[in-house]
Amino acid sequence: MFHSIRWRIILPYVGLILVTMLALGFYLSSFIRQTYINDLEAKLTDEARMIGDIITPDLETTGAAPNLDIQARHWADILSARVTIIAPDGTVWGESHEDRALMTNHIDRQEVIQALENGVGSSIRFSHTLGYSMMYTAINVMDGQNSLGFVRVALPLQQVSANIASLQRILIAVTVLVTLLAVLLAALIAGRITRPVRQLTQTVWKMTSSNSADQPVPPDKDEINQLARVFNLMSVRLSGQINDLEAERGTLEAVLQKMTDGVLIVDAQGEIQLINPAAEKMFSISESTSIGKPLIEVIRHHQPVEMWQHCRDTGQTQRIDFEVGNRLLLQGIATSLSPAVFGSTLLLFQDMTRQRQIETMRRDFISNVSHELRTPLAALKALTETLQTGALEDPPAARRFLEQMETEVDSLSLMVTELLELSRIESGRVPLNLASTRPIDIINPAYERLRLQAERAGLTLSVECPDDLPAVRADATRVQQVVVNLLHNAIKFTPVDGKVIVGAVQQDQAIRFTISDTGIGIAVEDLPRIFERFYKADRSRSTSGTGLGLAIARHLVEAHGGRIWVESEVGKGSSFHFTIPLA
Repeated sequence: MFHSIRWRIILPYVGLILVTMLALGFYLSSFIRQTYINDLEAKLTDEARMIGDIITPDLETTGAAPNLDIQARHWADILSARVTIIAPDGTVWGESHEDRALMTNHIDRQEVIQALENGVGSSIRFSHTLGYSMMYTAINVMDGQNSLGFVRVALPLQQVSANIASLQRILIAVTVLVTLLAVLLAALIAGRITRPVRQLTQTVWKMTSSNSADQPVPPDKDEINQLARVFNLMSVRLSGQINDLEAERGTLEAVLQKMTDGVLIVDAQGEIQLINPAAEKMFSISESTSIGKPLIEVIRHHQPVEMWQHCRDTGQTQRIDFEVGNRLLLQGIATSLSPAVFGSTLLLFQDMTRQRQIETMRRDFISNVSHELRTPLAALKALTETLQTGALEDPPAARRFLEQMETEVDSLSLMVTELLELSRIESGRVPLNLASTRPIDIINPAYERLRLQAERAGLTLSVECPDDLPAVRADATRVQQVVVNLLHNAIKFTPVDGKVIVGAVQQDQAIRFTISDTGIGIAVEDLPRIFERFYKADRSRSTSGTGLGLAIARHLVEAHGGRIWVESEVGKGSSFHFTIPLA
């Protein structure tokens, strides 16, 4: 029944209406949902601003934090919303619905981060505690240029979902009704159209027979003429579709050529039917020697072959991770192309090497930060406990402990400051005031700043920089910071009676700055990692410093378009070099 022309007319007609109604429903649902969310966000922002204006005196008053729970619950009852008052450092000062003592620091919440940057922030998150999505809106309560804290107001999105569901039910009902009417109308129209077409089919069938006497006269010549014109139009459309298919094929080939993921198509016998340049590069093969060859013979790795076999046998998508020549970590995905291309399998290979390196760097960074924070925090805890257990009764000892505590706090403050500085440099948020500057004007301030330190350490500090060197295009203050960091390290790791030399020479279209010393040197295995954050060649980490100075120096030099490197030998000293382009 469905092979008749009538149904071929009815089904696309009804399908078009269904697709149109579904698309309209999806658009209206999305539009109304976004409208509701925008209105809700504006409402929450106004409410948060109102609360912020009212509680500003409480935020300005020292020790007011314990009373903010009452404020939060008061406003939560009035607004029928959840209200949270957050300190500038992320500590929860007031909470209407939860025990704030059990709540974690909120400085990393998306809405708080946006409020810190823009004054207002908003985000939508799913609450696992409540079982539904919530909208959070936060505002930064300011006192001039200083932040007094944040006010956050949150409401559930259940009403939005309910309104959308109601709209969807109405649209479904309308869609069903329109579909029924479309079926009836299409059946009526198709019946009138297909009658002459059936008659034409009988005529064409008789025309193909050998007995021409059986050919009937067409009952309506006008219908045949119209059908002939339709045939001509169909021919034109078929030609256009063929051209479109050719264009789509060209587009597909271009996509495969430019994809960074490797793509192979393998038939049921395991022979390669298609391969793109990314896959050729991953497996060091070529298309000319791969097409038509068995998969195992071409890539010579058993894991993707086994993945393809499992996908072919089960028809389910398979996924594996494997290494290629100890240089690439690939993720392979096998997907059956049946029934579109019977028996064929699509193999997709993604290069995960960079992601693994990033994950390794992240783990190392967390480990290093934890290690660096553990020592001063442990010292502060020990000093505090000592003071609590009786040392306060001994004023000289108490003063000594407080001085040690101040030293540890200064160490933590320095680490945080350098971390923030490094983060700003890495993110490109540190503006460089580039200007034409003589190399000697960069070196001399750093030399004068550390000359007395070198003399106290019993070292000879000298400058070797000709006055006639061409100027560089640099932020003099930032480049001086690099020189100071390198000079400080050289002085710190050079024994008494040693020498430290800071100099500059022209090298091609740049000036190469060099800080060399006769110190203890750096082991060969440490050289590749010496510019990493928190990395210290001293494995025991007994030396002072945060381990961030060289990382900051590297990023500052690279921001100027230069590069930095080190040459060192244990027991014979080190030479740090960096280049800055000429003006």
